[in-house]
Amino acid sequence: MPSVQPLTIWTNAALAPAAHARLAATLTAAGHRLVVSAQASASVLAAAADDPALADADIAFGQPDAEACRRHPRLRWIALTSAGYTRYDNEEIFDALRARRAVLTNASSVFAEPCAQHLLAMMLGLARRLPDSLDEQRSVRGWKYFEHRAASRLLTGQTALLLGYGAIAKRLVELLAPFRMRIYALRRRVYSEAGVHVIAEEKLSAVLPLADHLIDILPENPATHRYVNARRLALLKPGAFFYNIGRGPTVDEPALVEALEAGRVGAAYLDVFATEPLPPASPLWTTRNCYVTPHTGGGRTDQDDALVDLFLANLARFTAGQPAEMSDRII
Repeated sequence: MPSVQPLTIWTNAALAPAAHARLAATLTAAGHRLVVSAQASASVLAAAADDPALADADIAFGQPDAEACRRHPRLRWIALTSAGYTRYDNEEIFDALRARRAVLTNASSVFAEPCAQHLLAMMLGLARRLPDSLDEQRSVRGWKYFEHRAASRLLTGQTALLLGYGAIAKRLVELLAPFRMRIYALRRRVYSEAGVHVIAEEKLSAVLPLADHLIDILPENPATHRYVNARRLALLKPGAFFYNIGRGPTVDEPALVEALEAGRVGAAYLDVFATEPLPPASPLWTTRNCYVTPHTGGGRTDQDDALVDLFLANLARFTAGQPAEMSDRII
C-alpha cells in the first residue's frame, strides 16, 4: 500500500483478534504506526471516553470522543465503525473539520446489506404470518389454517414509504424490485430517482394514507426526535405495518403502543429503541402484534473483516491524495 508519509492511526475499535491482527500487520508493513486505545469501544451506541493518545493521531478508526475530534488539529480523518454518526452531527464539529480539511467517513456500506435483508425478512415474515405461527408452535400448538391463509398478504403491488433514503433504503429498494411495489421515499433533498418517488416533507401527510408499509430508517438528530408520532401514525391506512431499523428516539413509543393496541397499526417490527437494551418492563415486549429484535439488523458474521476492508481501501485513497474517492464519506 503506497503512502506519502508514515501516519499515526489511533483505534478503539473492539475488533475480532484475526481482524485486528490483519489491520495491524497491514499498517506496519506500510510504515504506519497503530495506537490502540486502552478503552475499546464494543458498542457504537456508547459514547467513548476521551483518550489523550488521540491528540497525536493523524487518523482515528472506531468511535472516538466527538469533542476531542473537534479539538485536535492534527486529526485529518475520522473513520467511524458505525453507519450512524449522531454524536458528530453538528455544525460546530463539521465546521472545525472543514476548516482543517479533515475527512469524516462512516461504515454505511458495511451495514446497508444486512439491514436491508433484515427489513425484507420481517416484511415477508409479517406478510406471511410467520411470527404468529411460531408463537402458536411454542405455546398452544394451534392449527389456524383458515385464519392464517385468509390473513396472509402478498408484497406484490403494495406500497412502501421509506422515511430516509440513504444506503440502507437504496439497497432495500433493490431487494424489493421483484415484488413490483410502489415505493415512496422521504428525503431532505428531493430529486429524481429511478423506481422511487422521492418526496419532500410537505408531501408526507398526503402519502402516508397510501402506505401498506411505513419503514423508518431515519438518523437521530433534533429534527427527527419522535418523528413518527401519534398524528402521523393516525394518517396510515388501517392495518398498515410499521418498521424501525433507524434509531429508537425517532419514534414516539407510547403513541405506537396505543396505535397497535387500538388496531390502527396492523403490526410493528422494531430493531431499535429509545432505551437500549429494551427494559424488561417496556410495554413493547407485550404489545399485541409488536415484534422485537435486539438491535441486530446490522449484524453479519464477517462484520469486523468488512470494517477492516473498508478502512484499508479508504486509507489507500487517503494516502494517494484522493479523498473525494473515499467510500462512505460524510464530509
